[in-house]
Amino acid sequence: MYWALQRMAHAPPTRPCRYNHLVTAPPAHPRLQRVLDQLRLYEHPLLHFDARPQGDGVEVIINFRNPAVPVHTYYFSLHPRDLDHPQFEWEFQRQLFACLHDYLVEMFVRTPQTQRADRARADAEP
Repeated sequence: MYWALQRMAHAPPTRPCRYNHLVTAPPAHPRLQRVLDQLRLYEHPLLHFDARPQGDGVEVIINFRNPAVPVHTYYFSLHPRDLDHPQFEWEFQRQLFACLHDYLVEMFVRTPQTQRADRARADAEP
């Protein structure tokens, strides 16, 4: 009998514990969910999209999939006024495409401007 009682004391409860039934989970972030729902509509072979809460707004994260060369992660913020805009879907697409343009341009490792700066530095060295 003692062994049976001891085994029961260590057995997992058969029903969930209800002692905290008045404590509710933190409210879901509806703006984040709205952005995640939009991001699910986009698929790109080179890029992965994600989002996370950022205060009252949302931060969108763009990562390069499996880069042969390490590439930075691109972040952009969506403010509550953007997230609550009546034309959110169109505004989101416009901002996403503008940020993709910026992200790809930032990936350049050499441009005519950098070559000019490199020549100027080389000329300035003794």
